[in-house]
Amino acid sequence: MLDRETFRRIRRIQIRTRTILESGVVGAYHAVFKGRGMEFAEVREYTPGDDVRTIDWNVTARLGAPYVKKFVEERDLTLLLLVDLSGSQGFGSQYILKRDYAAELAAVLAFSAVANHDRVGAVLFTDRVEQYVAPARGHDHALRIVRDLLALQPQGRGTDLAQALRFARRVMKRRGIVAVISDFQTEGYERALGILRRRHDVIALQLWDPHEHEAPAAGLVALLDPETGERVVVDASDPEVRRRLRATTLEPARDAFRRTGVDAVAFSTAQSYERPLAAFFKKRERRR
Repeated sequence: MLDRETFRRIRRIQIRTRTILESGVVGAYHAVFKGRGMEFAEVREYTPGDDVRTIDWNVTARLGAPYVKKFVEERDLTLLLLVDLSGSQGFGSQYILKRDYAAELAAVLAFSAVANHDRVGAVLFTDRVEQYVAPARGHDHALRIVRDLLALQPQGRGTDLAQALRFARRVMKRRGIVAVISDFQTEGYERALGILRRRHDVIALQLWDPHEHEAPAAGLVALLDPETGERVVVDASDPEVRRRLRATTLEPARDAFRRTGVDAVAFSTAQSYERPLAAFFKKRERRR
């Protein structure tokens, strides 16, 4: 049974994502993530403007009038969401928590997949695989993933992204889409990311909070690592300290994405994900 607050959060995500999906994200998803090919559907009579290469000469000869073959896209795609639930995902300044932001972003992708009759599954991970939801079709199945994202109380606090990537490689038997939603504040995952990229279409959705990236010049500040519990005191008025804080949040992951050829987009929790997600889809569509 869900508590009342979790139920409210699920309803809020349903309402918010419905508006975003109606704005064209479903069509953008369809355009970017192509199916496995085209399959024959039926023949119909030729009309001016049809590609003459699609004329079915056997039917044309039998009926005495030109007929063309009609094809439809054979999708049968699987989207696997790898969602980070580690301790750092519980961070939030005056904005939304990264974990709640991740849940909304995952919901948009999941509902886009089911609207295109694709399967969607999820791997929820920390320093271990916390839960695996096998891919399936349908709105209720996507809603179950959103529910688990919000309701699950993870056992781990750390991050082992490499383990989650290897798990995804084992469960994804056919080529599909793997969307990794994380702040990528961990190490040792680049090799596993590159191996997964060779077989699947991998996209990285990197979350960050402005207060992680831009520390105010506020003198001595105590920083707590939410995954290890380690506490350090730094002089935030020192420009070099602030530069090092910025360098540890975004740049290492961006370097890993470049080296592995993984498409990536960064999302600030201070802004809606709608605009950067739409821009990301348009950029990928132009490349195809």
